[in-house]
Amino acid sequence: MSSREYDIRITRRAEKDMGKLTPKLRAKLYDILTEVIAKNPFQGKKLLGDLAGSYSYRLSYKDRIVYSVDPKSKVVYIERAATHYGE
Repeated sequence: MSSREYDIRITRRAEKDMGKLTPKLRAKLYDILTEVIAKNPFQGKKLLGDLAGSYSYRLSYKDRIVYSVDPKSKVVYIERAATHYGE
């Protein structure tokens, strides 16, 4: 069995967010995606309201990774990778 349980797909919106991250945060994001989310995407915090059905995982003090999971096809869709506070 491979160590990567889920495939990671990145939306255009998340790609834009990633372009604004520092190289250090981008490296941390990659580690979280491959070591945490790809292995067990349900470790993130379940979101409510407008983002119900999505999960959030902390990237830094103010940045979050927002993603949704398709358990049938074992794919995680990264929706956002940016600030939590609308900056």
